[in-house]
Amino acid sequence: MSGDRKTALALFSGGLDSILACRIISAQGIEVKALKFVTPFFDHHLLDVRDAYCAGIRDKYGFDVHLVDLSEGYIDLLHNPAHGFGKNFNPCIDCKILMLTRARQLLSRYQASFLITGEVLGQRPMSQRRDTLRLIERDSGCEDILLRPLCAKRLPPTLPERAGWVDRDWLYGFTGRGRRPQIDLAHRLGITDFPAPAGGCVLTDLNLADRIKRFYAGLFMFRPEQFQVNDFRLLLVGRQFRLPGGHWLVLGRNERENDQIRVLAGTDDWLLHMPTRPGPTALLRRAGQLP
Repeated sequence: MSGDRKTALALFSGGLDSILACRIISAQGIEVKALKFVTPFFDHHLLDVRDAYCAGIRDKYGFDVHLVDLSEGYIDLLHNPAHGFGKNFNPCIDCKILMLTRARQLLSRYQASFLITGEVLGQRPMSQRRDTLRLIERDSGCEDILLRPLCAKRLPPTLPERAGWVDRDWLYGFTGRGRRPQIDLAHRLGITDFPAPAGGCVLTDLNLADRIKRFYAGLFMFRPEQFQVNDFRLLLVGRQFRLPGGHWLVLGRNERENDQIRVLAGTDDWLLHMPTRPGPTALLRRAGQLP
């Protein structure tokens, strides 16, 4: 290590790999500030519990996390991602490029010198191949300032390593889809409470991804420039109906969904319910704009 203490911005998913990346770098005397990006397709609900979530991460893992709403840019991205979609409606490569681009733009705000992620070479077939990792660096403008602590020894040294901010000897060379090396490292670092691997992005879910894809294709009467963040949150709730003329009706299936529908209702929406007996809540989207 050399020079004044440096700060790194981390892309933080909340999973084990990103937790490890943050802990590995903070153990070298680097201040780590984690960025948790949210969109209607993953983790948007955290904005409602921001303080509690950030405090919980700090108490559990020892570093600060900041929530960053990426919704508007992400909604635009899904119209035509430059590198296409994965198995469903997931633009994994362009998603990572968008996040890293935004993180790079935030470096000065957080007085940070470089970026880190929890990526592992070869772990994901679409977005973590060697050639794809290089492409993501290039298209996000993060060449040489993006360090991947879990697989750094399998990649060329980056600026943080060459400049002596980070000791390469204390980084790792993990590859492939196996989880055992990360779990063993977590135990050595005293990390015992971490989430099990799971897909948190609804764009990878077969049924929900198809619903969102059809929405973009004109399922309802809205034009792309009319899309709003809450449209996509509402699209994930209850039963969805396309009425004559392309009008959009959402019907709650239980009390929790009824509550969600009421929360997501806009000023132009009509809420429908039976006043004399228990039953579902329905929402007619933008009914106030109907002729």
